[in-house]
Amino acid sequence: MDREKVIEVKNLVKKFGSFTANDNLTFDVYKGEIFGFLGANGAGKTTAMKILCGLSKPSSGDIRIVGYDVYHETERIKNSIGYMSQKFSLYDDLTVWENFRFFGGIYGLSRKEIESQTQLLLNRLGIWSYKDRIISSIPLGWKQKLAFSVAIMHRPAIVFLDEPTGGVDPVTRRQFWDLIYQAASEGYTVFVTTHYMDEAEYCDRVSIMVDGRIRALDTPENLKSTFDCQDMQDVFIKLAREAKYQ
Repeated sequence: MDREKVIEVKNLVKKFGSFTANDNLTFDVYKGEIFGFLGANGAGKTTAMKILCGLSKPSSGDIRIVGYDVYHETERIKNSIGYMSQKFSLYDDLTVWENFRFFGGIYGLSRKEIESQTQLLLNRLGIWSYKDRIISSIPLGWKQKLAFSVAIMHRPAIVFLDEPTGGVDPVTRRQFWDLIYQAASEGYTVFVTTHYMDEAEYCDRVSIMVDGRIRALDTPENLKSTFDCQDMQDVFIKLAREAKYQ
């Protein structure tokens, strides 16, 4: 049986004047998959992610997110995805509950849906008692877990995670990945960027970009075998050294 494609990218090109940030990217991502999107700074991954999230238009190519065309159906795309970044995800001066209520309203959830999803997700984390605490008073690791919960509260088909575990300790990073595994088991597709190569090992498949192109795309085990490396750190370094623009 063919797996359901939720991201379809064919010959994606994005140019800024004479500079080509994304050079003919072609790949698919499947329902329930944890897909790692890696590349050194300047490789073009952030530009591509903005296009996939409906925040930027490609110069050319055929790109569909949950069946929606990135040229003409960006609002439908935005309603079908969740997004979490390392830099900004929650409002520090609001309580946990107020953040859930605010973002739930943006996602178009009813008051009843916001209440039920907030209770479900906070109970899953075991921190329902935190609901009235100001976000700024909560440790970073818990903030990241809360931000992930907010990103999936409207039950999106895909959740985009842009370096979600930056700055947290290894134990908290592992706990965060337990949340990702649980989400994937429930049918969410997780599209994640990270600079931690041990996290690349947790993905079902990994894409590595070099100079705006996808240089390799496969399972972590197959990539290590193909490039004769012991771990994904070595794979990444070997490919990153090919970059002309560093």
